[in-house]
Amino acid sequence: MTNTGNYPLWGQLQDAEQTESQVTTGKARILIVEDDTPLAMMMVHVLSCASCDVLVANTGKKGLEFAQENRFDLIALDTDLPDINGLEICSELKQRHLSRHTPVIFVSGRIGEQDVERGLEVGAVDYIEKPFEMTDFVFRIISHVKTKNCSSNILDENTNTNAQSLCNTP
Repeated sequence: MTNTGNYPLWGQLQDAEQTESQVTTGKARILIVEDDTPLAMMMVHVLSCASCDVLVANTGKKGLEFAQENRFDLIALDTDLPDINGLEICSELKQRHLSRHTPVIFVSGRIGEQDVERGLEVGAVDYIEKPFEMTDFVFRIISHVKTKNCSSNILDENTNTNAQSLCNTP
């Protein structure tokens, strides 16, 4: 059964009107864009148990809005949403400043090799085929978040090193 309303969730069903500064818990912040309500709720549950803060959108439009307003560590994106194709959403996210470097994982019922290739070509870092094991889902999410965080730390260190060398130049 698909929910036609928006049902944003942070962790344990908290108010969706939180700003980014209110969600600076040190936990991974995950956006799930999924129109299948039972699946989305299961994803929220397992990610919350893995100490993630989770926000859910059940339409592509709402997912793009959330990604514009908040910084996420990862976006799990269904390819077949009722309003916008997931491939289009991923392309849009990769063009936006706030979400350009955010890893996107497609979660899809489309299991053809061409579907996976197209997903990776538009900028996704992974492609999970439905149905899937929730433990596999969580491990893949956490793995990509860790990779993103390591990459961010390396970039920060390089930026600081370059800035220090510029300041120390006579």
